[in-house]
Amino acid sequence: MKTQLVTCISESEPQTIALGEKFAKTLVPGAVLLLFGELGVGKTAFVRGIAKGLKLDSDSVSSPTFTLINEYEGRLTLYHVDLYRVDPNEVDDLGLIELGDNQGIIAIEWAEHLARRWMGAIQIEFRDLGEDRREIKIKD
Repeated sequence: MKTQLVTCISESEPQTIALGEKFAKTLVPGAVLLLFGELGVGKTAFVRGIAKGLKLDSDSVSSPTFTLINEYEGRLTLYHVDLYRVDPNEVDDLGLIELGDNQGIIAIEWAEHLARRWMGAIQIEFRDLGEDRREIKIKD
């Protein structure tokens, strides 16, 4: 399988949401998204756009930092995971592998906290370019 790399520049949060919405239309059931990047670079905004693209209530999407996993149900279920406060040694206890057995979409923020990479996952890296500009690299 050939690996593809797509790089986008977002100039604002609404543009990041729009990129996520457009990207959602390419996703298939069972897709796993690993989101990498510092605090405040647009990971949650991108997931909000994915929810919008999946025809879910995107206004209800927020960072699941304290709940760890938020589930949004619709035509496809979106599992929004935040590993910011999770030690890499504790990730296996969350049951993320079991989520992967479903036909929904899994979006994992702070994927750098995973003890090991998720085979077949799409990697999305966010980089702050200053002000509201973000570089978003999508690699599958």
